[in-house]
Amino acid sequence: MIKSIIGALVGREMDRRDGSGGAKGAAIGWAAGSVLRRMGPLGTALGAAYVGKKMYDRHKGKRRV
Repeated sequence: MIKSIIGALVGREMDRRDGSGGAKGAAIGWAAGSVLRRMGPLGTALGAAYVGKKMYDRHKGKRRV
């Protein structure tokens, strides 16, 4: 369950990078979720770290403005 959520968050962050929404982010999220599942706990930690860093950077950018 948590890996699915992290996969969806990774897909959303990757999709935000190019600015357009839609199926691309969903596909990346699905692929990331399946890769995370195969990597086990290490994959979950890596995915969570990626999403956490992106959220931290976004928060830090909002504070400067």
